[in-house]
Amino acid sequence: MNYLKKVVIVGFCLYFPSSLIAQKHPNIMLTSQNIDAVRKGLQEYPLLQNSYKEVLKQADKALGAPISVPVPKDGGGGVTHEQHKKNYQNILACGVAYQLSQDKKYAQYVREILLNYAGQYERWPNHPKSNPSNPPGRIFWQNLNDCVWQVHVIQGYDLVFDAIPAKDRKTIEEHLFIPVLKYITVDSYETFNRIHNHGTWAVAAVGLTGYVINKPDYVEMALKGSDKKGKAGFLAQINELFSPDGYYTEGFYYQRYALLPFILFAKAINQFQPELKIYDYRNGLLKKAVNTALQGTYSTGHFFPINDAIKSKTFESDEIVYAVDIAYAEMGGDKGLLSIAQKQKKVVVSDAGLKVARDIAEKKSQDFSYQPQWIADGKHGDEGGLGILRYGTLKEQQCVLFKAASQGLGHGHFDRLNILYYDNGTEVFPDYGASRFINIETKGGGGYLKENNTWAKQTVAHNTLVVDQTSAFKANLKAAEKHHPELIEFKTTDNIQVVSARENNAYPGVQMLRTTALIKIKELKKPLLVDIYKAESATEHQYDLPFWYKGHMVDASFKIAAVKDNLKALGDNYGYQHIWLNSKNEIPEGNGYITVLNSNSFYTTTFASAAPIEVKLVSLGANDPEMNLVESKAFILSQPKAANQTFISITENHGGTDPIAEVTNGANSSLSSINIQNSDAKQTTFSFKVKNKTYILTLNYYDKNNFIQIK
Repeated sequence: MNYLKKVVIVGFCLYFPSSLIAQKHPNIMLTSQNIDAVRKGLQEYPLLQNSYKEVLKQADKALGAPISVPVPKDGGGGVTHEQHKKNYQNILACGVAYQLSQDKKYAQYVREILLNYAGQYERWPNHPKSNPSNPPGRIFWQNLNDCVWQVHVIQGYDLVFDAIPAKDRKTIEEHLFIPVLKYITVDSYETFNRIHNHGTWAVAAVGLTGYVINKPDYVEMALKGSDKKGKAGFLAQINELFSPDGYYTEGFYYQRYALLPFILFAKAINQFQPELKIYDYRNGLLKKAVNTALQGTYSTGHFFPINDAIKSKTFESDEIVYAVDIAYAEMGGDKGLLSIAQKQKKVVVSDAGLKVARDIAEKKSQDFSYQPQWIADGKHGDEGGLGILRYGTLKEQQCVLFKAASQGLGHGHFDRLNILYYDNGTEVFPDYGASRFINIETKGGGGYLKENNTWAKQTVAHNTLVVDQTSAFKANLKAAEKHHPELIEFKTTDNIQVVSARENNAYPGVQMLRTTALIKIKELKKPLLVDIYKAESATEHQYDLPFWYKGHMVDASFKIAAVKDNLKALGDNYGYQHIWLNSKNEIPEGNGYITVLNSNSFYTTTFASAAPIEVKLVSLGANDPEMNLVESKAFILSQPKAANQTFISITENHGGTDPIAEVTNGANSSLSSINIQNSDAKQTTFSFKVKNKTYILTLNYYDKNNFIQIK
């Protein structure tokens, strides 16, 4: 029988009875009806077996050390922070170990540590290291981490539930779990009802706990918000934070992070209340969200680091392991997910992990299909989006991310029409990501550094246009949230992949239009990255277009006049105060090139302008007294004074060098002679020469049938 009965009034409007039918334990990831099958699978399927060995290793290590439940005092990465994090990991590991080994020592560990927490938790005040920008927890410096703790701990408790005496369960639930739920839902009311990844973790923590300890009132609050009217809670989170394409508005890094509570809570809903058909909600949106998150990675597995993102995150993170396993086993995900699981080299030791490991062992895996695509943003899919262009195999894949999405809430950056470019397994034109050394307490307590606001979020930190040395919307979040870019065209053929979008609100009176394409030319092995950026205004402005690059500059069409000493900052605000001006070079003819050596390949960016411009060579690090900024370099195409401006650039990958054999080939670009023939509101036409062949490229901004033509 079902855990909770329901009466459907409208959609997901539910009735929760006050008396509940007893449920079985465990019943979340590892379920009582499949325990025997999972135990058998440990003997048959290597991926499941190896994953369990790692869990068992952690569980045995936990048993070999004294239980430590310290009074919380440290920020992210500090001693007490890391101990409480280790504790929730140990509780879950020991729960899994108990169910699969039936050795009561693991259940006893969970019992003892939870009783220890129950004996202290109610005496703990708000965390002493909390700060105004993040609501405090009791166990950790922010409420978010307390919710993450509860999501993991309640799974461990569910796994050992029947092995803990009823008296001890009563103590644990009344003096730990219920106070935790009250802290999340009452003391942290705003976070619990917030449409944000913090809110997602909060409702998942409350909902999972409500299911496990038989508290339907909390389950209902988790689904529909504190007032149970549906304007907040889990279902509102799904409605508001995801586009119909499964894109999470805060960006791929936070999509990865939020997927675990979304997917795990959905799994529990499906277990306890299958009649709700949560996997079908919004046309199977959560399944789409898993695929979209994976499409939001480069072929190396790294997430595109737009907005506040830690750049080292890959799809190997635990959140995506959960997401891949559940999407494949529970939601009917395609066999391409199996190849991701193989690269992750682990599964969740669970019902879902069993199916993934079995199908991999039975050789059902297929390569995950990375696709060029437009991913819409906004809950209705009408708030801009992201264009992804891809050519080539995994190891040599060329990829462009074109960001024309909405602001992305508080984690969003002011980088309308930004591009990121990858090739040969590395960044070519990177994004800075977040200014944060996560969980390194000596760097700002492990949280966001002040440079996240003064630098990382500012427009000039990205590969997009800056007007008058100010950031888009003057870096005002509320103003930016009112507007979004407009897609002009997204199109892919065998030889051309192109995306184009317009932004008319970032700077008053300035209309910006960017078109970026990967174009195959028969004379070259790899497609060219072609980029056309137009700005139009009734008044004159300074236009700066930075290209932050990886590698070493090895050639340029102009003589570099570098500042030898007494470097000065490029400006005094909006990120310019952090940029050293290394060289300012006048380009009276308006065109030239710069060549960079990156990972033993050459990348030449040939640029053109219809009017004279400057090229500024810059590096990051000015006004950085605590040495928080990460080394970065850029060349900036700059128009000091114009009403209208068009920047055209073409980047070619060519040649290479073998530093061991000391052999270099193809160090010179095959491309030359970019000539702008016309650029107005309706059309841009220019020619360029590859070897001895001249090509003419035309963009027709108001003609979708003939938007891009090359001959």
